[in-house]
Amino acid sequence: MIKTFKIGGIHPKDRKLSADVQIETVAPEGTVTIFLSQHIGAPAEAVVAKGDKVKTGQLIGKSTGFVSANIHSSVSGTVLGIDKVRDHLGQNSNVAVSIKVEGDEWMDDIDRSDTIISEIKLSAEEIVKKIAEKGLVGLGGAAFPSHVKLSVPAGKKAECLIINGAECEPYLTSDYRVMMEHTEELLIGVRILKKALNVPVAFIGIEVNKPKAIAKLQSMLAGDKSIKIVPLKKKYPQGGEKQLISAIINREVPSGGLPIDTGAVVHNAGTTYSVYEAVQKNKPLIDNIVTVTGENVSVQKNLLVRVGTPISKLIEIAGGLPANTGKIILGGPMMGKAICNPDAPTQKSTSSILLIPDGEARRKPESACIRCSRCIKVCPMVLEPYLLKRLSEQKMFDELEQNSVHDCIECGSCMYSCPANIALLDHIRFGKAEVMKIRRKRA
Repeated sequence: MIKTFKIGGIHPKDRKLSADVQIETVAPEGTVTIFLSQHIGAPAEAVVAKGDKVKTGQLIGKSTGFVSANIHSSVSGTVLGIDKVRDHLGQNSNVAVSIKVEGDEWMDDIDRSDTIISEIKLSAEEIVKKIAEKGLVGLGGAAFPSHVKLSVPAGKKAECLIINGAECEPYLTSDYRVMMEHTEELLIGVRILKKALNVPVAFIGIEVNKPKAIAKLQSMLAGDKSIKIVPLKKKYPQGGEKQLISAIINREVPSGGLPIDTGAVVHNAGTTYSVYEAVQKNKPLIDNIVTVTGENVSVQKNLLVRVGTPISKLIEIAGGLPANTGKIILGGPMMGKAICNPDAPTQKSTSSILLIPDGEARRKPESACIRCSRCIKVCPMVLEPYLLKRLSEQKMFDELEQNSVHDCIECGSCMYSCPANIALLDHIRFGKAEVMKIRRKRA
């Protein structure tokens, strides 16, 4: 039976141009720039200094709180400096460690062999500790520290694990390539997470536009009833945590609540593979798979990239920037953000570089709202986007909070569906950010 979430959603074209392109490893060279804050929560604190020699996988930034993440060097070489560096949006400057690449000497305790290790020797507590030690964060976009998700709060109980293999955004294929090329390691990662949470069952949700991945995982799970593959209807934003929970276990996350309120813990497919590498291979999160794609890209690519590599280098590997490029987007076309600094470094959660042609990148002129209610019908969170937009414009933040702007998952379905081409999401993002600031001050 094909499942999906019940409320809202849209059906953009797949455009999975790089789906059949195998992962290619990018060798480190030149200089990498590694931000000490590339996760939700407190920035890490540098534990190296200018002039220090570091190895690949060495700790260079220590987490400064429970909701924080360790940072490790993705290369070996000399620390050039610890300075503020402009991010890809060009809006903020964050502290980063710059390292000149000199060879590729790894820490001795990292297992770099191709041998797949199935036996899980660590206890549940040791697994969570190892995941925190190796700096793992969610690779689905939010970069939430993975050990925090595995630390179930008092009074809550984890009943199941859900692995997000939906990859519902157009163009994105990094999770798909993990499921195809690292199937066995992914399933071991699922079993590791099950052990950490002490849950009896795990579900892997995959949209039906990935039949090869569904078939491959099902064939490898023959006889294992504790991990279930759940085919999902192709529908955006199927990969949202709340929508995935609704589709797979038919439970709704309450307004202002968390997935654990339904008994579910959700992890992304890419994150799950990094769990295998951390626990079984002692490897920190120092690289990730980045899709470089777009209608006019010369060569579609899925690249295994060291964290801190300049975005511009990856574009060069894919044949360079097409002459008619209108926007460079980090992420997908629905939730990704256009960047103005292509020389900025990749981060742990960088999953895609999307090059949009000029004509497609230009927004159509806005016209007056015709009260068609399409934005309401497609909203997966049962919000009123037209109203949130108006309240945000007027800076009526109390009213925005009363109308649950904090529940918006910023999926962009409202803006995609608006016949008047109104930039609903832009206004809602601004209003939501201000409301969240107010709520943090109040707390």
